[in-house]
Amino acid sequence: MLSCKSDKSETPTKDKKELTIAEKIANAHGFENWKNVTEVQFTFAVDRDTIKGSGRSWSWLPKKDSVYAFDGNDTLKYSRKNINSTSITPDRAFINDKYWLLVPFQLIWDTTATISEPVKATAPISKTDMDMITILYPSEGGYTPGDAYDIYYDKHYMIKEWSFRKGNSEEPQLSNTFENYRDYNGIKIAIDHKKDNGKWNLNFTDVKVKTEIKVF
Repeated sequence: MLSCKSDKSETPTKDKKELTIAEKIANAHGFENWKNVTEVQFTFAVDRDTIKGSGRSWSWLPKKDSVYAFDGNDTLKYSRKNINSTSITPDRAFINDKYWLLVPFQLIWDTTATISEPVKATAPISKTDMDMITILYPSEGGYTPGDAYDIYYDKHYMIKEWSFRKGNSEEPQLSNTFENYRDYNGIKIAIDHKKDNGKWNLNFTDVKVKTEIKVF
């Protein structure tokens, strides 16, 4: 904005920038503490009926963007700044798993995606009215081009449910909850994601969020 000169002597004031819905959701989940995070460890698994998933285990150093993938006794380390033929397959899995873990922050990080204005909508699992936004990815680039996610959140901007729509299709391919939130050094993460039949749970275990110690 450009200001005009005035003969009046006035003390300039700064208008506080109104946060976007994406920023409000991210901050509700602790995004303001992310700057201090040095490492994130987690295991991503899906339990079906009585079968417990073995899971995929990761360690991510976000400031270096280095990833450690753990598979039994084997460990693969790679840099996300230099993806090659060896690391592209584990990186696809890592990006998927990290997205589930930190989707509130992806609303800020994924700058190529578009985010809709909020609307009132009926959440697919609880069947309650919530606020909803849709994040839509561009049709080219990335691992999931053209996909859309409908994100349902409460009055405190905490995500409670979402629906995934592959290629921005009308009908969702997956809907599930965000529940059992836990606080890891100021980062709030939903540990369980369940479908409406109760026989499927995508869950996170062994979660650790390490932060740097600031000396003043």
